[in-house]
Amino acid sequence: MSSNKETTVDFPQTENKKQILLQTQNLSLLVGERKLLSNISLTVSKGEIVTVIGPNGAGKTTLLRVLLGLIPANSGSIFKKPKLRIGYLPQKVSVDPILPLSVSRIMNLTGNFSSLQIENALEETGVDSLKNKPVFQLSGGEFQRVMLARALLRSPELLVLDEPVQGVDYMGESELYNLIGNLRKSHGCGVLMVSHDLHVVMASTDRVLCLNQHICCEGQPEDVSRHPEYLRLFGLDSGSALAIYSHHHDHTHHLSGDLQEE
Repeated sequence: MSSNKETTVDFPQTENKKQILLQTQNLSLLVGERKLLSNISLTVSKGEIVTVIGPNGAGKTTLLRVLLGLIPANSGSIFKKPKLRIGYLPQKVSVDPILPLSVSRIMNLTGNFSSLQIENALEETGVDSLKNKPVFQLSGGEFQRVMLARALLRSPELLVLDEPVQGVDYMGESELYNLIGNLRKSHGCGVLMVSHDLHVVMASTDRVLCLNQHICCEGQPEDVSRHPEYLRLFGLDSGSALAIYSHHHDHTHHLSGDLQEE
């Protein structure tokens, strides 16, 4: 392990109009002979959605875990707003179906919150009617919304979301991304999100980072989708770039995915 280890310090005073919540400088992680992250510099400000995309094994989840302090980096710096409140939705949450775990109970596993706080958070994500339902009976979309509600319990200034639409059917993906956008507005928080859903998520974000151990390219979604490094990384030639997709429809679906009747 290198002696030049990652440090976490408060972000220095800045005159930027946007309030910076989190910033890294030259963050690197080496495990054995394998470099998982190399010189990562990024910024997340209040009120913006930053999405990290990249192929499997690119280091996306590892990056989030380093930023959350779950894994120490070898070198580089992490600057955070003093006393920054973070809400985290991990990529995988395993729940044993044998356990009689209700939605209300899983909401309290990471803290002691009142019934009103839990109800309000579940209502924000549209699943307040499920508070007494066993967790193992939830659909993929319902479970992700419950986990998102749990991330809201601490009134976060920054939401860190690792594959938030994992296990959600296609029809529910854009609705969940729209919900995340609405939460950003209502809470005034920043969002740092990892996703594989390039065609949908790029229409739901302010800034994109394309990661493959290092940052290959970054910028607004339209610019990144045309960047040579993005095209090369995802095996696209210059004439077949994925269109940025914004899904609009005149109907709604239940969380189970069924069409909701008027």
